[in-house]
Amino acid sequence: MSLHPTLQSYADAWTHSIEAITELVQPLVEGEWNRRTPLPGWSVRDIVSHVIGMDCEMLGDPRPIHTLPRDLYHVTNDAQRYTEMQVDVRRHHTSPEMTSELEYTVIRRNRQLRNESREPGTKVRGPLGTELTLEESMRSHAFNVWVHEQDLRAALGRPGNLDSPGAHIARDVLLAELPGVVAQGAGAPRSSAIVFDVHGPVEFLRTVRVDIQGRGTLETAPALGPAAMLTLDWETYVRLACGRVTREAAADRVKAEGDPDLAEAILRNFTVTQ
Repeated sequence: MSLHPTLQSYADAWTHSIEAITELVQPLVEGEWNRRTPLPGWSVRDIVSHVIGMDCEMLGDPRPIHTLPRDLYHVTNDAQRYTEMQVDVRRHHTSPEMTSELEYTVIRRNRQLRNESREPGTKVRGPLGTELTLEESMRSHAFNVWVHEQDLRAALGRPGNLDSPGAHIARDVLLAELPGVVAQGAGAPRSSAIVFDVHGPVEFLRTVRVDIQGRGTLETAPALGPAAMLTLDWETYVRLACGRVTREAAADRVKAEGDPDLAEAILRNFTVTQ
């Protein structure tokens, strides 16, 4: 048996991103592993450690037994503590140790995907003891690895792959969160419409309509006379949605029309990742 067709796009996206990450870090000298990234408290080494750790968990490996230091200012909740464990345990690994473990983990994951015969709805282990379907797990993983590829590119000054298979998975994941951002997060008025016009390597025009009950839905049809309209490039959209840049820092790359208070509220609640 082979991978279910529903899961193939997620496997392809992961493969593309993990190969790009491997290519990015392979030539790094020791000092470059300590470069800052857009994630507070995390270096290039830390992001690669996180990617390795995520794939080890996809493989079903036991989590490391490790005590976190008390002075990690960027770790403030249980979800962050859970994530940090795989990072901190590798914090003093050398460049050869990092690249060797990454390569070995990729080999194991490729073997796992070649032999994967489970149905998309199969329940699997998720973070913090949660349970989710295999499809949800693989989609989330493909999204996360692509986002971290972009983090590494930003840290190393190597932009690229903004239109890769992982970018299209990211578009769908982030768009699924948009109705909640507008309706619940920003509290957009009932019976209103907000338009998002995104240009660049990945382009889309979407409308979030808020019904009389205050629920938001995503539509591809443009709205006439929307309450607000936000126009921005794809990279800025991703960086805002993933909390890599503040709305103030990205102000010159976002054009807002219509109700300025509503537009500000949307941007204030735009981050949907932890």
